[in-house]
Amino acid sequence: MTLDTVTGSAPVQATRTDLLDVQNLRVDFTSRAGRTQVVRDVSFTLAPGEVLCILGESGSGKSVTLRALMRLLPQGRSEITGQVSFQGEDVLAMPRRALNGLRGARISMIFQEPMTALDPVFTIGDQIAETVIRHTGVSRDKAMARALELLELVRIPSPERRLRAYPHELSGGLRQRAMIAVSLSCYPQLLLADEPTTALDATVQIQVLILLKQLQQDLGMGTIFVTHDLGVAAQIADKIAVMYAGRIVEYGSAEEVLLNPSHPYARGMLASTVSGQARDRDISAIPGSPPDLRALPPGCAFAPRCAFATDLCRRTEPGLTPRGTFGHVLCHHAQDLASPALVGATVTAT
Repeated sequence: MTLDTVTGSAPVQATRTDLLDVQNLRVDFTSRAGRTQVVRDVSFTLAPGEVLCILGESGSGKSVTLRALMRLLPQGRSEITGQVSFQGEDVLAMPRRALNGLRGARISMIFQEPMTALDPVFTIGDQIAETVIRHTGVSRDKAMARALELLELVRIPSPERRLRAYPHELSGGLRQRAMIAVSLSCYPQLLLADEPTTALDATVQIQVLILLKQLQQDLGMGTIFVTHDLGVAAQIADKIAVMYAGRIVEYGSAEEVLLNPSHPYARGMLASTVSGQARDRDISAIPGSPPDLRALPPGCAFAPRCAFATDLCRRTEPGLTPRGTFGHVLCHHAQDLASPALVGATVTAT
């Protein structure tokens, strides 16, 4: 599928074959201003080889959700509750030693900005080799040979020379490929990608996306891809979760969500794309800004920006309405908005 073709919380049912099962995940941050819930009742599942894209505006909770899955949030200032089950193991209850063995080996992450994720004082080869040695215990020579194989795998030109290069000596696209090589160094079963193409130009972005999709298929990894780019999601996703104000407001197959969105926010995001827009008209945009998570409005968090909002929406927070074979929508009027006649309707303030 390409973008050109796209005109309380109930738990998501897990199966025995699921690689990852997340149920009612919550993340609270504590600061001098008080306690803020930034992720609320997030539930989804992922099977081996599947790609889940998490979509949403900046501040919707996408990156925090990803980091919570690996318990990478700052201790003492954050609290993670709910259930995160990876291959049947409770990640949130793991002791520190077991968790350190999990990270980088069985679950790996591509961070948003490789220039800050890579250590500037070590060469690319050293950083890949360190990960291999840490999780496999092989010799340094074998680890460096593995590093060379990985640079070839991610199609970095002149890989022997790049092994000895420092991060600042590489272009943005090559740094991102090096970051991917680090994340794949131990053949993880689950890859978490936090907007890995955001800082890249369009040509390099396409190359990296094609590479990630090919590697994901070759290695059979489950992948969670965080992005705000609908075109990226249309190219790679099997499932899509749309986040707003810390909650998943729509969840389902990529085809269901992109071709027939049932939540006004998902509908507004699709209407905000360039694809299908007339040249002589302004791009439809969702008005207003996301709410302050420290002072959420009563009722539905999207109601102040929603053309379909009613008094019920402004008073009462919606529950989940099932959609499709496994998905759900967080909207009082989801059944009415599912009408094909309303697909693509512009979302404007009332």
